[in-house]
Amino acid sequence: MSTLVFANFPVSNLERSIAFYSSLGFKANEEMSSPEGCAMVWDDHFWVMLLTHESYREFIGDKDIPDSKTMSGSLVSFSLESPEAVKKFAETAKQNGGDYYEVDIEVPENQMYFFEVVDPDGNILEPLWMKM
Repeated sequence: MSTLVFANFPVSNLERSIAFYSSLGFKANEEMSSPEGCAMVWDDHFWVMLLTHESYREFIGDKDIPDSKTMSGSLVSFSLESPEAVKKFAETAKQNGGDYYEVDIEVPENQMYFFEVVDPDGNILEPLWMKM
């Protein structure tokens, strides 16, 4: 059996977040969605679950939801097929209400290429390409 990865993100405006992730190429899975959350599918192995703050709180016990615009609790990386696909993903995010930035880790771009892509709520995805 293959492993599926579900990144769960708290979002302040579910409809805005669905539109944002749809613009990046994620597809909404209506069977796994409700008014409290939406399952956004990248491929057969990677999904992002967008959850309203009320729904997200059900899973975190007595913890607070961090302000993702000023704090970080995770970085979710996933591979793409080329540096061009990474750049396109980042540019599409910026054109649709998100942003991106580059981190210099002193690895040549012909070995690894990535951006930190920030959604409208401050959650961070890290699309990357690595020479295998």
